[in-house]
Amino acid sequence: MHKSSVLFILFLITSVNVSRPQSLDNLKAINQVWAKFYQAFETLDDQPMAEIHSKALVRISGGSRILDYETYINNYKRQFQTNRTNNSTRNIALRFFERINNDSVASERGIYKLTVNKGKSDEQHYYGQFHVIMKKEKGSWKITMDYDSNENNTIDEKSFQKAYAIDDFKPFVNN
Repeated sequence: MHKSSVLFILFLITSVNVSRPQSLDNLKAINQVWAKFYQAFETLDDQPMAEIHSKALVRISGGSRILDYETYINNYKRQFQTNRTNNSTRNIALRFFERINNDSVASERGIYKLTVNKGKSDEQHYYGQFHVIMKKEKGSWKITMDYDSNENNTIDEKSFQKAYAIDDFKPFVNN
């Protein structure tokens, strides 16, 4: 009887999910990465994109392809040049349903909304779900894995609004 009680207690100790608070400082620092991400789209400049991604990047577009850092950044360089030539704009917004971090690794999951030609007669919106893994490299957060998918076109404005704003840290920090 005593042996089974000890085994049960050991099982509980090893299987209980201990909730650790996320670091507010890490979330704020990670948001600086997202600020550069936003900047890249707003200015159609690939340089901020290059700065926030690790050279070891694995980029996965749901259901279609896997890219490395060079290919991914060069694709943005070409896309942004085309957008500038065509006088087309790009704005992106992120909302989150999961933000997990420690002092060296972070996992960020949420919904993005890409707005093309904001405020123009041909304005369009595109939505998708993303999952990004970031790691600290030489003291700076870098995106090392980026996966996104439109989930068979099931992601929409309602999905976007259900997630938390980028600066709403409360759901992700335990008090």
